[in-house]
Amino acid sequence: MADGSEKNAVVSNKKVIFKDYVSGFPKESDMAVTVDENLTLKVAGDSKGILVKNLYLSCDPYMRLSMTNRSSEIFGTYTPGAPITGFGVGKVIDSRNPEFKEGDLVWGLTGWEEYSLLKSSEGLFKIHHTDIPLSYYMGILGMPGLTAYGGFYEVCAPKKGEYVLVSAASGAVGQLVGQFAKLMGCYVVGSAGTQDKVELLKNKFGFDDAFNYKEEPDLNAALKRYFPEGIDIYFENVGGKMLDAVILNMRVHGHIAVCGMISQYNRDQPEGVHNLMSIVYKRVRIEGFATVDYYPQYSKFLDFILPYIREGKVKYVEDIVEGLENGPAAIIGLFSGRNVGKQVVVIAPQ
Repeated sequence: MADGSEKNAVVSNKKVIFKDYVSGFPKESDMAVTVDENLTLKVAGDSKGILVKNLYLSCDPYMRLSMTNRSSEIFGTYTPGAPITGFGVGKVIDSRNPEFKEGDLVWGLTGWEEYSLLKSSEGLFKIHHTDIPLSYYMGILGMPGLTAYGGFYEVCAPKKGEYVLVSAASGAVGQLVGQFAKLMGCYVVGSAGTQDKVELLKNKFGFDDAFNYKEEPDLNAALKRYFPEGIDIYFENVGGKMLDAVILNMRVHGHIAVCGMISQYNRDQPEGVHNLMSIVYKRVRIEGFATVDYYPQYSKFLDFILPYIREGKVKYVEDIVEGLENGPAAIIGLFSGRNVGKQVVVIAPQ
């Protein structure tokens, strides 16, 4: 460890190493915390690298896809024996890239380690609004926020008064989609995996209703109860049985925005979907999307979301753990629903 002012210092660098490709449910033992000695806090003069001290790291469900030797296409696969990667907030210690200078605060893809040498500035964003907690750039002001914004407003194309269902609704993306839908004047129901999360959706985030899918033996019947007139928009985060039931309950010309399918990530054989003919009967549009599609809109997104945050009109809940050594357990906890809100690991708070 070293303070960001100690450029050229030689330090140790704690990191989370990916051990080998994972089949089934991931375990903490699939990762190892190690320490490299003798890291010089200086970028070689013949590169355009950026040396970053990582302050916060983000735990995201897509990381499970990178733990297999089948490419997730967008983020690629982890390399056994190397640090895992993910979104992080960091402070520039040294830079040979003309776009970034020492002292800049940034967010983007980085290594799960105390210090990372970033070889490219692609997908790296400067942080200009520091009146907002820096950890928010792992959530509402970062990848999850941009995901919710692009997925809801662009893919779902919502209209006032429409009926909206959000799955994994208390997570980093879902909690925002529900609030965006309420701002549009929609009727919003969320599904979650515990009663505490259901109460959070209704009492903190302002959802019209919410239910615990684990307590619903018949999801089709549950959806008919909450949406007697059907669903206009489904923001899909889980897949599997929930998607199958939703398809039966969509309204004519409804939209399904496919953000993720966390129920499938730990399965060697994905579950099938059986009610696909309902897409034809109801003329339903199903569209997948990726956050990188909306990177060019990041400035527009900030102009949209920052006033809502400052005025308290959009709320955000984080689940924060401290210390890189606790990072593997935080990642694994995503898949059992242990986290409440956006899971963040604090490495070196400002």
